[in-house]
Amino acid sequence: MSEELLINVTPQETRVAFVENGILQEVHIERARKRGLVGNIYKGRVCRVLPGMQAAFVDIGLDRTAFLHASDVMVPEGEGRDEDNARAAESITGLLREGQDVLVQVIKDPLGTKGARLTTHISIPSRFLVFMPDNTHVGVSQKIEAEEERTRVKDLVRAAASDFAPGGYIVRTVADGVSEEALRADMQFLHKLWGSIQERAGSEASGALVHEDLPLVMRTMRDLVGSAIEKVRIDSRETYQRVQKFASKFIAELAGRVEYYPGERPIFDLYGVEDEIQKSLERKVQLKSGGYLIIDQTEAMTTIDVNTGAFVGHRNLEETIFKTNLEAAQAIVRQLRLRNLGGIIIIDFIDMTDAEHRRQVLRSLERSLERDYAKTHISEVSSLGLVEMTRKRTRESLEHILCETCPTCNGRGSLKTAETVCYEIFREILREARQYDTEQLLVLAAQEVVDLMLDEESTSVAELEEFIGKTIKFQVESLYTQEQYDVVLI
Repeated sequence: MSEELLINVTPQETRVAFVENGILQEVHIERARKRGLVGNIYKGRVCRVLPGMQAAFVDIGLDRTAFLHASDVMVPEGEGRDEDNARAAESITGLLREGQDVLVQVIKDPLGTKGARLTTHISIPSRFLVFMPDNTHVGVSQKIEAEEERTRVKDLVRAAASDFAPGGYIVRTVADGVSEEALRADMQFLHKLWGSIQERAGSEASGALVHEDLPLVMRTMRDLVGSAIEKVRIDSRETYQRVQKFASKFIAELAGRVEYYPGERPIFDLYGVEDEIQKSLERKVQLKSGGYLIIDQTEAMTTIDVNTGAFVGHRNLEETIFKTNLEAAQAIVRQLRLRNLGGIIIIDFIDMTDAEHRRQVLRSLERSLERDYAKTHISEVSSLGLVEMTRKRTRESLEHILCETCPTCNGRGSLKTAETVCYEIFREILREARQYDTEQLLVLAAQEVVDLMLDEESTSVAELEEFIGKTIKFQVESLYTQEQYDVVLI
């Protein structure tokens, strides 16, 4: 399997595309004016404690206060961190008080109208390890599957940890097969970093940023890049040099795979990435067989509907449905990654009567999700035949980054027809005519509405004029949307 990273850098934004076998799988965008906050550590001040919600609002210097739930508050040592954890977290008032300074880390960016989500369980990632200063646990990524290797890295970390200040560690997937020296170097780096964070937290005022996570390109190199990546192509010489320096220091085996792309043709055009980004903003996703998906993203959840469309199959209906659902399962996972969809996701596959077919489609979905970096969970198929799943959401979806709510329909996705607006205007004219004494009424409306009034509804207008005993005139307002109108007294 061929995997490449394409990095497009401009002064305004950085875009990273993850391409697998020539097909775009993920795209990450970070804008200079609106950088993501996940991973940043702040010295916050509790401004409001809400016992009813078991949460607190914390001021970390942003426009909106951030949200800290009781379950994300570290229970001080000696208060029963394990068996009594539920008891200790019973009341947020026992953990936090208004005006208290608290060191917090962002675990979710502000999404829509919601503020950032925080935790006091600080974790600092490096190349091979994640350091947890307030913990003593050593864990290993589930993606390191070989039991011998899991035991080896865990024992190495535990042995090396005795040489440093207390703290817990999670061994990351990329640590599979690394040497003891590499793990020790990572631990040393993490402890130095944690020391400087504590120092800053002690001297800074409330609401200050005490540690900022790496920018998108470096973060990608640290988190996404594995041994499977064959090439990293960057179209900015300055960024290329920075990445080379970073790779040489922390990811030596990758340094030779980083390339500078000097071509005149934009790097994203070369791989068809721009077209794929445009397609990912559409509701309808065409499948190769002729079937299609309809993806609707709402505040509460994302729904995905599978349809056979133009695919008629070759043998029988059940086989046609099965093949469409199998293809859809892989396409859905790609769309989840590409659009960065998170939260609750409901998939409506085409109904299958064969239990074995249902099992195979679900297994295909699970296999495809194994390559997804975000944490996912699939529940069983519901009684209505729907697949319910969740995908961890930490950053805004692609649509929320690139788009805004339509000012014409206010996010409804539909407009009243010209006919509906005409009948609303008739009712408004009747109200105005009864309420005010005037000779004429002027209707201001969009071109489509006025055209309908003077053409198909001209008889109705004449009857209305006769009924109210007043003249009705019309004027086209080019800036009005189809739903906008005004009835003016003359």
